[in-house]
Amino acid sequence: MTTARDLMLTALDVAPGRPPEQGNLSLALAGAEVLDLLEAQAVTLDDERILPGYHPTTDDPLLARAAASLLREPPYESVDDWLWRRGRSLSGTYLTTLEAEGLLSRERRRGIPFRGGHIVLADSPARRAAARRRTSQEPVLTALTTALGLGLGGADPGATADSPSVDDNGVDTVLAAVHNALMQLEGLRQRRAIEQAAFDNIWRGD
Repeated sequence: MTTARDLMLTALDVAPGRPPEQGNLSLALAGAEVLDLLEAQAVTLDDERILPGYHPTTDDPLLARAAASLLREPPYESVDDWLWRRGRSLSGTYLTTLEAEGLLSRERRRGIPFRGGHIVLADSPARRAAARRRTSQEPVLTALTTALGLGLGGADPGATADSPSVDDNGVDTVLAAVHNALMQLEGLRQRRAIEQAAFDNIWRGD
């Protein structure tokens, strides 16, 4: 399992009735993919630039697709640019893939098309593995879920959970970029809400 898959399963598992905004989750998933590529030694970071290496040998189609989408010409791509480019509709891609793999299904409800049904996670090894990683407060997954506001709390700095098997500076760089991107997205939402409210007031004559 990858961090990105564990993050998607965690988001669906701990907040089935109130999942994160799709845009927020997509940005976090894109960040998790960079962490997975770092762990696979398929990329390195030069400051905030993602330097591609070899294509990882993986049976995970989502990670393979992420590796294939890397920009392989200088000046390469910053982590921030990757989050916005790769993250576009990424949560939907993960949702469709996990459903095709039988890791989740959608309950049909009267008057609601199947595609719009309530998501139900299968009792799978993948789900249990993600849950173990979550309950052990593994630092990287905890940081991502906390950034998404899933209410899982932060990892205890003194905890004995295994450290991520990638360079700590690289992890910090990616997590900081995810945090900044989420703040930017929230800022965009707030500006649009203010603009819409002002537009509505004009039409109401306020």
